[in-house]
Amino acid sequence: MSGKKGKDLQKKISFYETILDHVRNGVLITDESGKVVFFSKAYGVFLGIDPKNAIGKHCTEIVENTRMHIVAGTGVPEINHPHTIKGQDMVVQRIPVRIDGQGLFVFGQVMFKNVRDLHSLSNQLNLLESKVEFYEKELTSLRSSKYTIDHIIGNSRGIVELKRLALRAAEIDAPVLISGESGTGKELFAHAIHYASERRLHPFIRLNCAAIPKDLLEAELFGYEPGAFTGAPNKVKPGKFELANGGSIFLDEIGDLPMEMQPKLLRVLEDKEFERLGGNRIVKSNFRLIAATHENLEDLSNCGKFRKDLFYRLNVIPLLVPPLRSRMDDFPLVAEHIMRKLKREHGTKMASISPQAMDIFRIYSWPGNVRELSNILERILFALDGDQIQMRHLPLFLQDLRQESSAASKETLRRRRNDVEKETLLQTIRTCNFNKNKAARLLGIHRTSLYKKMKRLNISLKQT
Repeated sequence: MSGKKGKDLQKKISFYETILDHVRNGVLITDESGKVVFFSKAYGVFLGIDPKNAIGKHCTEIVENTRMHIVAGTGVPEINHPHTIKGQDMVVQRIPVRIDGQGLFVFGQVMFKNVRDLHSLSNQLNLLESKVEFYEKELTSLRSSKYTIDHIIGNSRGIVELKRLALRAAEIDAPVLISGESGTGKELFAHAIHYASERRLHPFIRLNCAAIPKDLLEAELFGYEPGAFTGAPNKVKPGKFELANGGSIFLDEIGDLPMEMQPKLLRVLEDKEFERLGGNRIVKSNFRLIAATHENLEDLSNCGKFRKDLFYRLNVIPLLVPPLRSRMDDFPLVAEHIMRKLKREHGTKMASISPQAMDIFRIYSWPGNVRELSNILERILFALDGDQIQMRHLPLFLQDLRQESSAASKETLRRRRNDVEKETLLQTIRTCNFNKNKAARLLGIHRTSLYKKMKRLNISLKQT
């Protein structure tokens, strides 16, 4: 080696040694036999050893519990391994490096400074992991179904049969279409079906199609990529279908879904895949769809306001939730359940319902169904001065029914009841696709009884 090359090499060695000496962590380099070829000043200060005296000695003579010579023999690096030196817990790296023409060397680095900080960081990480696990459970709980089949109150034949059909639907992974007037508890059945299914541990995602502006509905359902539209955040936002992966998605008021969105929903139902708004990557999602509507989708499809192919795809498992006026046998149970719920949530008192007030409740048509009953009971209980709901506690429009019912003949009341019964029968038969056996089971009556009721109410086969 010429003098100039020798000087250049010596400069390089001096340069690298100076760098390594100033590394805050201890640095040790051995050859393949385990002999020390470099020992940093910081490491020497920590161990109380003169680095020059360590050169040439075997690593086991210098560092307790060392494994540098073992790594030299195996050639397998050891990254972030624990190592105890002078009673202190360390984190070390042992990295074998083969240099052509010079053999194998092992670079060792020990983090002996700020070890307490490492313990503190470890504790913080453990705490964060615990918090993440807690928040994940909370998020799962928030996204899960709130109600079970036991939350559906009623012992009437129709409700008992409907609960049986809901539990049967939970066993099948096909779409469910829940029909019924507003306030009858359609979402309650959707929750119950999800909870009773094998998807109960996964998300229950809800979206009211009537509550989202038309131009935002696609982004809500399918999500979007950064820059997908003006004002879109600079990050990916997953849509409802993506969030429902493994679980169920409940689309309420499906009849209000815009026509331009209906073929896209049909495709998602068929393929279980979609693209985010502004994206070109296929996103797959294993979801179960439960839809609800207060409208007659078949009538909407016949007049061109709802796609027939989508209606048929949604109507695999139809469930019709009866209005409150058609199941008055359940009224006392439903009212008591609502009052217990109000007491639990608002601290209101429990109360009985006087016979006179109950008579008015029974003849009222309840267009808002259980939701309307809950609203009325809440108002009454907040102002109640006793432990029984009397006529004077009822809203004025209900008190007026007393005079109307007193003046009305029995024939008028009978006609009103018949109209309600006829409406319920017709709606049930249509929901069951004109299958009389199925309609009778849903109503909780025998098929012969159904035909007798149809005859008594002048319901012809042509009407159904």
